[in-house]
Amino acid sequence: MRRLRPANITWLKVIIWLAAILPFFWLVLSVDQGWFSADPAKDIQHFTGRMTLKFLLVTLLITPLARYGKQPLLIRTRRLLGLWCFAWGTLHLLSYSFLELGISNIRLLGSELISRPYLTLGIICWILLLALACTSTLWAQRKMGASWQKLHNFIYLIAILAPIHYLWSVKVLSPQPIIYATLAIILLAFRYKKFRQWLR
Repeated sequence: MRRLRPANITWLKVIIWLAAILPFFWLVLSVDQGWFSADPAKDIQHFTGRMTLKFLLVTLLITPLARYGKQPLLIRTRRLLGLWCFAWGTLHLLSYSFLELGISNIRLLGSELISRPYLTLGIICWILLLALACTSTLWAQRKMGASWQKLHNFIYLIAILAPIHYLWSVKVLSPQPIIYATLAIILLAFRYKKFRQWLR
C-alpha cells in the first residue's frame, strides 16, 4: 500500500470535520422536525453519548492503523479526533444537565453525579477528556515533557470506563452498548505489549 502524503492527511481532516459536524446538524434538524421518540431528552443524550464513543474508538484505532499499515502520517489526525471526542462528550454532559435536570440545577447535578455510579464514571471520563484536550497542543507537549505521555495514557482508562458507563446507563440491554464495549476491548488488546511493560 502506498504511503499517505501530507495532502492526503489534509483531506482526511476535512472528512473528520464533516463526520463531526454533519451529525450535529442532523441532531438539530431531528429536534426541529420531531423525529425523536416520546422522550427526546433521552434520545439526545444517547445520540451524543454514542458520538463520543465513536470518536473515542476511532482515536484509539489510529495508532494500530499507523503502525501495522505503515502509515505514520495518520498520527496527525489523532489530535483532531480526540478534540471532537471531547466536544461531543461535552454536548453529552450538557444535554443531561440541561434537558434532564434543568439549566439552573447545578447542586442537583453534583448530587446525581455522586449518588449514581454510572454518572460518576461518566464525569470521570469527561474530566479526563478535558485534561487531554487542554494539553493536546505541541506547546503543552514540550512544556510537560515525559509527564505529557503519562497524562495522555489516561485515554486507555477512558476506553474502559466509557463503555461501562454506557452499559450501566441503559435500562434494557441491547446489542449496541455490547458492540461498543467489544470494540474497545479489541483496540485495547492491540496495546497488550505496553500494558505488559507497565505491569513489570
